[in-house]
Amino acid sequence: MPERIAFQGDLGAYSHEACLNARPGAIPVPCTTFDDVIDAVNSGAADLAMLPVENTTYGRVADIHRLLPQSGLRIVGEAFVRVRIAVMANPGQTLDDIKHVRAHMVLIPQARAFLNAHGITAETAADSAGAAADIAASGEMGVGALASKVAAEIHGLTVLANDIEDQGHNTTRFLLMAPQADYSRRADRMITTFVFEVRNIPAALYKAMGGFATNGINMTKLESYMVGGAFTATQFYADIEGHPEDPGVARALEELDYFTNMIDILGVYPAAPGRD
Repeated sequence: MPERIAFQGDLGAYSHEACLNARPGAIPVPCTTFDDVIDAVNSGAADLAMLPVENTTYGRVADIHRLLPQSGLRIVGEAFVRVRIAVMANPGQTLDDIKHVRAHMVLIPQARAFLNAHGITAETAADSAGAAADIAASGEMGVGALASKVAAEIHGLTVLANDIEDQGHNTTRFLLMAPQADYSRRADRMITTFVFEVRNIPAALYKAMGGFATNGINMTKLESYMVGGAFTATQFYADIEGHPEDPGVARALEELDYFTNMIDILGVYPAAPGRD
């Protein structure tokens, strides 16, 4: 039986596109919220979860770093999706017929220059692919959606303009998560993701990071967020290049352990091509 991948949004969402890129033969399982995505895997309704973690334009995805350590899931892969925005509408129309579009609140500002140039107004929707589905179902004319062209293909809409985003580099990074960890070395270039909480001692973070510098380990991501409602309880989320069994990584993690109350490896997985 094909794998089932849960993602947040409607069919045709950029998260769905990430699923298609990472596991072309998998069955997509649309979910309303990130919590629903995680619950789908934990309940057995899906085998894998596809969750967005950061975007090159908007930074990290809100709440996701809080959810990941508590999810009970482990990272087994990553995927990068170039956010290409298309204007789509019901068949039989041209771009000149479209006076109004609907899309997720994050997507609209990314196409502001195009919309202004064509005199098109915009309205926020809960989900861009969902807006496309609603327009297709209603048969509405004169109104379009901003979404991935995958959404147009799925919902039978006509793409009237493609690649209308203001920023040509706009890319979202996704994490593929499973109930069980896979720490095997299955690629030449591996990424290790972990969270940790430093001990309450002076310069603890500086000392904790020293092992990565002295062992030549490239840390590609380090973010902090508060836990437990206390300003003193700060947890850090980190990505490094390498496998925990690499001598340098092993030494760095051993030194990190000395200055922390907790370390939890969330996943060890191959670096995706889009990372470069």
